[in-house]
Amino acid sequence: MLSLSTRGLSGLALLVLSATPSLAAAPTPDSGSTAWILTASALVLFMTLPGLALFYGGLVHARNVLSVLMQCFAICCIASVLWAICGYSLVFDGDGALIGTLHKAFLAHLEPLRTGTLLPEPVFALYQMTFAVITPALIIGAIPERVAFPFVALFSALWLLLVYVPVAHWIWGGGWLAALGTLDFAGGVVVHTTAGISALLLAILVGRRRGFPTTLTPPHSPGMTMMGAGMLWVGWFGFNGGSALAADASAANAILVTHLSAAAGAMAWTAAEWVKIRKPTSIGIVTGCVAGLATITPGAGYVSPAASLLIGAAGGLVCFFVTLYVKHRLVIDDSLDVFAVHGVGGILGSLLLAVFLLPDLGGVGLSEGRTVLGQLAVQALAVGVTALWSGLLTFGLARLLGVVTPLRVDQEAEHDGLDLASHGERAYEYTT
Repeated sequence: MLSLSTRGLSGLALLVLSATPSLAAAPTPDSGSTAWILTASALVLFMTLPGLALFYGGLVHARNVLSVLMQCFAICCIASVLWAICGYSLVFDGDGALIGTLHKAFLAHLEPLRTGTLLPEPVFALYQMTFAVITPALIIGAIPERVAFPFVALFSALWLLLVYVPVAHWIWGGGWLAALGTLDFAGGVVVHTTAGISALLLAILVGRRRGFPTTLTPPHSPGMTMMGAGMLWVGWFGFNGGSALAADASAANAILVTHLSAAAGAMAWTAAEWVKIRKPTSIGIVTGCVAGLATITPGAGYVSPAASLLIGAAGGLVCFFVTLYVKHRLVIDDSLDVFAVHGVGGILGSLLLAVFLLPDLGGVGLSEGRTVLGQLAVQALAVGVTALWSGLLTFGLARLLGVVTPLRVDQEAEHDGLDLASHGERAYEYTT
């Protein structure tokens, strides 16, 4: 009897303890989501190194390919260190309208669980770091083959802190644009608009390459560019799919629409190119793919697969014609079409998002009380303010740094190639 009573009392005690709210287990990280975001972090870093580096490297002359790879690698290192020192804290800590705090500088005081997610905060910080790495790296595609390496390093560091960090806080860190209801799932505004506008302005300030637009030779290795584009395509699954911050249906949909938009963008660009020059090119199909990827980025978690086909095709066609306009009408040497593809693609996708959010079109729906025109106004405001901020700060930084270091190399160095002039090395050994 005593044994039965003891068991009964023990069972009753366990029942009471398990039902007591104050003793309930605290939320713990979800292992599946954690594993996915760690994988997505690797995929996004893979986009920069080696994806973007090879994509850009194949598009320049053989005597400059190593300089492009070097710039991407250096930016990765610079951005990673600055993100750890203060970037993460300024973006994601605190509730300020304009900027965060330094409470988590040097990645101190990270929580076991990031608020609003089921991820350890170090995982969240790592994932966001990879976005901070690729964004300034995108910009160098507008100014290769003539820009001075010291300028690239200094500009990238200051641009990250003064442009990327504030805009990321405004939208992703709970700042004033987020409070207005701005939607940017994976970086149409934060990444592509900032980088695209800054790239266009730098292309103007640094100036054209020697011989542009009449005597430039073709890209030295379209095959390298195609390999880099393939890496970007695969890595973009982490870029957009990981932005769900969980291994769930939203991540699956983001990856699906990302893939479809890339394919639609590539097909649209190829069709336009075929009509114009009667030949589909390898450079054209991969550029259209990237245009489709950039255009779907802001809405990847919100729109349907059918909508992504339209968004991707629109991105491919619009970016194709903007590329021609910038190079041939404006005669701006945005060498690798950063503004026309990333900037315009990100802006276009951010605006189209307002329409394709509608449930009738397969979207997740607008916020309660918000109309399509209301959401479009918010998206346009975010794009406009971000473009203005990026342009003004880029102009100011370029002028300031021009006092410290030249923006571009001299004519002899440009003629010989930056591989040898800036780094004392060659990507290829030439034999006779």
